[in-house]
Amino acid sequence: MILASAAVMASGLLLAGCGSSDKPSDNTSASGDSTGSAAKPKVGVILPDTKSSARWETADKKYLTEAFEAAGVDYDIQNAQGDKTQFQTIADGMITEGVDVLMIVNLDSGSGKAVLQKAKDQGIKTIDYDRLTLGGGADFYVSFDNTKVGELQGEGLTKCLTDDNKTKANIVYLNGSPTDNNATLFKAGAEKALKPKEDSKDYTRVADQAVPDWDNQQAGTIFEQMYTEQGGKIDGVLAANDGLGNAAIAILKKNGVNGTVPVTGQDATDQGLQNILAGDQCMTVYKAVKKEADAASALAIAAAKGDDTSSLATGSVDDSETKGKVAAVLLDPQAIYFENVKDVIADGYTTKEKVCTADYAAKCTEAGIS
Repeated sequence: MILASAAVMASGLLLAGCGSSDKPSDNTSASGDSTGSAAKPKVGVILPDTKSSARWETADKKYLTEAFEAAGVDYDIQNAQGDKTQFQTIADGMITEGVDVLMIVNLDSGSGKAVLQKAKDQGIKTIDYDRLTLGGGADFYVSFDNTKVGELQGEGLTKCLTDDNKTKANIVYLNGSPTDNNATLFKAGAEKALKPKEDSKDYTRVADQAVPDWDNQQAGTIFEQMYTEQGGKIDGVLAANDGLGNAAIAILKKNGVNGTVPVTGQDATDQGLQNILAGDQCMTVYKAVKKEADAASALAIAAAKGDDTSSLATGSVDDSETKGKVAAVLLDPQAIYFENVKDVIADGYTTKEKVCTADYAAKCTEAGIS
């Protein structure tokens, strides 16, 4: 269930303020002048990488930075670039510099848990952003309903196969990283949506494999092996995000069958949207990152200032490791097909200029993108 009040509270908390920002590629920070006055509240944010999805730098970092600057709090946003050692080093630095709140997107639950525990030992409030750290005991969790993401993907694959008049189909699952709890939830949601078709034998799951670290190159290798082992007899691909989906599409193109095999995705990346416009990808799942960033920054700002947070995180999720509950904000994802690609652009997540390049201009017009 989307907590609409989170976005409202976020805007209410983003009070006018000022700050300076130095913005290199992987690190963004701002510090106010504390001469003669008490130090400002400070928030530390560790993003995971730039490889699994472009969103971390192009969207999340941008929106979080805007929110912190508007609220007049100091912040330090860094990207671990998929390196667990670097993730730990960044966290140690933020803890040492005395952040009031530490927000992380973990690389895996093990390393994330260690970082959260260090922060909690120093009395620092903690937020799991987008990915829940199992056993981490974060104070808050802000994400989308990730089981629902998977359900939308499963429903999307069924819709696209049905639209292609395929009542019987061999399908494959190209899942996200086995160390990412979100990937587990995506798959669970997809399996729930596809269960009736699989139980009836209308759909046969002929391959099912996770992609380590969401690595698109490995995804291509894995999918090509699936395709070869099945003698090309694959009718649908349940791909967990646009990057994995594009890796599968590249192999389908290599074999001259792109556009005839529905492929799912997630993140509504420019490439994913272009693949949908071209007919090579059947759908993606759009997660309005600004809403997620606004909800997380609202919690971080309130916690850093010592304000009441009870009205911001009114939901909860279960931690399967601790068997406890984590206070949460869960937002609603949206399925995107050819006919509503325009919604993503209208929402400001990307631009017509980025998506509707020369090769896709005619398709953009057909899709009603103005």
